[in-house]
Amino acid sequence: MAIIEDLKKLVEFESPSEDLAACRGIVELAIKIADENLEPAAQLVEENNRPVFWWGSKSPEIVLLGHLDTVWPKGSYLPTWSVSGDIAKGPGIFDMKAGFLQAIYALKEIPNAASKVAIIATTDEELGSQSSKALIERVSKSARAVLVLEASLNGKVKTGRKGTSMYRIALHGRASHAGLEPEKGINATTEIAAIVIEVAKLANPEFGTTVVPTVMHSGTTTNTVPALATLDVDIRSFASEELIRIDSAMKKLSASHPEARLEVIGGINRPPLETSSTAELYEILEKVASEIGMEPIGQASVGGASDGNFAAAAGARVLDGLGAVGDGAHAPHEQILLSSIPSRVKLLTAFIKELIRD
Repeated sequence: MAIIEDLKKLVEFESPSEDLAACRGIVELAIKIADENLEPAAQLVEENNRPVFWWGSKSPEIVLLGHLDTVWPKGSYLPTWSVSGDIAKGPGIFDMKAGFLQAIYALKEIPNAASKVAIIATTDEELGSQSSKALIERVSKSARAVLVLEASLNGKVKTGRKGTSMYRIALHGRASHAGLEPEKGINATTEIAAIVIEVAKLANPEFGTTVVPTVMHSGTTTNTVPALATLDVDIRSFASEELIRIDSAMKKLSASHPEARLEVIGGINRPPLETSSTAELYEILEKVASEIGMEPIGQASVGGASDGNFAAAAGARVLDGLGAVGDGAHAPHEQILLSSIPSRVKLLTAFIKELIRD
């Protein structure tokens, strides 16, 4: 199938978010593929110095939203492309280059779609979409529907997502010789250790609120009392109120040593995607699936966030997880089921047609 050949090209062109040249290259490749399948021509646009793929209407009623960047550093997923039976593997194949291509191939079946529809694919989603957030919010405010081509959950669409917050805590102590006069130092390692315990206690299972200390760095040499320690914290919740609660608590953190200095950087990144924003489109999707002879698609709420969170917060009707069927996003076994692609394209085509008529 032509879509498999195009997918192979996209996956083999590695596009880690931090590599701006690679991100520009993947957008240029995506434009080439789009221009072979769609009219009018796609464009590379700049948003805060980040390259963005754009095809179709500049004031779209229906937005097909995705991203072309991946979490994989170049050469970290090998082989870059492989197929074994029905399973294709590669960096970003599931999250979410297959979903992007499914959008292009769906629109091939809809004449004059460009008058009402746009495909927008950013290149900083895996970094938190700091550069593209404003663009997503702008187009979502006036759109009747935002369809997110992120990977499905075993074929189910995603009608709820947790919101996210990201923080970095820096603990500034004072260096001294660890053997001769440790008492003259302020040990940043022991100070940050107490903060780790305090932060982890902010989790709240009732609302699915997770507070996870992740990356920590401390010290310089084995015989020096550490003068600096840093800690990254990943926070997620289905409730906006929880993110606000934790934001307040993070900003009130303090070191136990009176002469140590604690600095907290970061905050709420994405608000939750709530089912009130997705229920209407999900109902339409299931109706369309039934009309074209498909089994019920199903829905799920998940912990991962996407740019659909921003779209919903801007007031748009959103449906997420319309992309590939597979497994292993961000994992060494990232993969898709090749046999699922035709039915997902068929479903998306029928769904877009229904929304255009709406």
